[in-house]
Amino acid sequence: MQKITPCLWFDNQAEEAAKFYVSLFKNSKILQTTHYHGEEVVKVSGKPEGSVLTVLFELDGDKVMAMNGGPAFKFSEAVSLMVDCKDQEEVDYFWNKFTADGGQESECGWLKDKYGFSWQIVPTVMDKLLFSENAKKSEAAMNAMLKMKKLDIKTLQDAYDNA
Repeated sequence: MQKITPCLWFDNQAEEAAKFYVSLFKNSKILQTTHYHGEEVVKVSGKPEGSVLTVLFELDGDKVMAMNGGPAFKFSEAVSLMVDCKDQEEVDYFWNKFTADGGQESECGWLKDKYGFSWQIVPTVMDKLLFSENAKKSEAAMNAMLKMKKLDIKTLQDAYDNA
């Protein structure tokens, strides 16, 4: 059983975002959608009766909650979800999907999707490259990474190997 479930606060795009995220990951699905109901809840929230409140969904088996809480809070790069990618093809797939339709590239494998939420698209080999017992090789890989937006495994591996 998953003990911690991230909750993403949207203004009013929770359902749209959840459907988008579920479409990108294998073994993913919408689990439950709740709605704003009741005079007091509608009054306090300012949301229309029957509009989507929360969407609970799974991304490759991990639960995530999306909530339409209104415009009070915005996403920041201080919180992101990291996607471990087995190879360059998977890095490219997620990078291209998340940056499409208004997403934005950032630095060192970070990006913002079209909803403004931050993701890290990281090849699984990064642990080996950045946390090696050989500090010189890890530093070379880190220096190569610092020059990138989307991570390129071959360039990172070459930097590591040639240090």
